[in-house]
Amino acid sequence: MGEGEQVRPLAPVAGRQSSDEGASRHQKKRGMKCCAFTAAIVVILVTAIVAVRFTVFRVKDPIIKMNGVTVSRLELTNGTIPKSGVNISLIADVSVKNPNLASFKYSNTTTTLYYHGQMVGEARNGPGHARPRQTMRMNVSVDIITDRIMSNPSLNVDFISGVLSMNAYTRVPGRMKIVVVKRSIVVEMNCSMALNITTQQIQTQECKQNVDY
Repeated sequence: MGEGEQVRPLAPVAGRQSSDEGASRHQKKRGMKCCAFTAAIVVILVTAIVAVRFTVFRVKDPIIKMNGVTVSRLELTNGTIPKSGVNISLIADVSVKNPNLASFKYSNTTTTLYYHGQMVGEARNGPGHARPRQTMRMNVSVDIITDRIMSNPSLNVDFISGVLSMNAYTRVPGRMKIVVVKRSIVVEMNCSMALNITTQQIQTQECKQNVDY
């Protein structure tokens, strides 16, 4: 080494280590902040999705109701016995209420009448739809086959009491779409009713609803 050359002192080792440790701590803090921010965004998104799922996307049960039943034809023999060969005609006022934000589209509806477990009449209505948060009403005409009632062993007891006890089963299959959610829904209603032979009016009726998805 020449006399004119200067010797440069080496950088202190402790100073370099302190600088590296400071940079490493800074990077760790930034990483933790990014993770916390990402986690917060994920929590917010999940909360929003769950809230929408149970509010907007939640499918509520359509409500079917038997508003009333009217006897449109009932011919009697001696004022007490239905005339053989002449059907009894009933008109049922049925409503379907849609409490959802989407339309409920239903296909052919079926109403079946039973007399002490024996089917005595059936009616079919065409397809339709109940608009969002609205009620759709329909008149269902059912012809009761009198000869089937006349052959039923329970008829004598009912004629003595002056009341015909019957059951009606209505089935409304349909589909509902809320944004991307599609649900197939079947609304069913079972009604028990008593037809007063003398007044030709429905004396009592009681209905229960069931919804299947």
